[in-house]
Amino acid sequence: MRVLIVEDDRKIAGFIAKGLREAGFTVNCVFGGEEGLRESLYGSYDVIVMDLMLPQMDGLSIIEEMRRRGVSTPVLILSAKRSVDDRVKGLNVGGDDYLVKPFSFSELLARIHALLRRSRGSAEPMKLSVGDLVMDLPSREVRRGNVRIDLSPREFSLLEYLMRNAGRVVSRSMILEHVWGSTSIPRPTSWTCISAG
Repeated sequence: MRVLIVEDDRKIAGFIAKGLREAGFTVNCVFGGEEGLRESLYGSYDVIVMDLMLPQMDGLSIIEEMRRRGVSTPVLILSAKRSVDDRVKGLNVGGDDYLVKPFSFSELLARIHALLRRSRGSAEPMKLSVGDLVMDLPSREVRRGNVRIDLSPREFSLLEYLMRNAGRVVSRSMILEHVWGSTSIPRPTSWTCISAG
């Protein structure tokens, strides 16, 4: 699953990205409104986490433009603006959920999973199985028969993608796009959000 984070506070973006990667997501971070709009319109993401107060272009304008152009990617607004009017405005322009800073990462993760379930129109499976290989998604545990298999977050993400596509041919570029977020193997620095300081 691919998540775009549009957040000008690099410390917050890095914190979210680290947690999401540990939860098995592929994450891309951008720090300004113009780049956020470009990625939101032309990137391939399952969920977007959007700050509202951004340089160049604010988050509400990005969401409005996305919806105007028919982009239906679920958007979780993450903002320090906490009034009821701010939340209502964010949802009315096309946001799908609204979380106020400061926030709990566990709540943010739960809200992302809820958006994914709603966008698919069905409940997210708790387990994947292919033959005697079983992947428990909430606990991130993989077993083959009675043997537990320990995997890194990247290995888990790769195996999850392959299990979800069991019986289908997947190309190298498809794997790179969905697991690494690129059709070519990126340099390690492109996998992480760089924190300020």
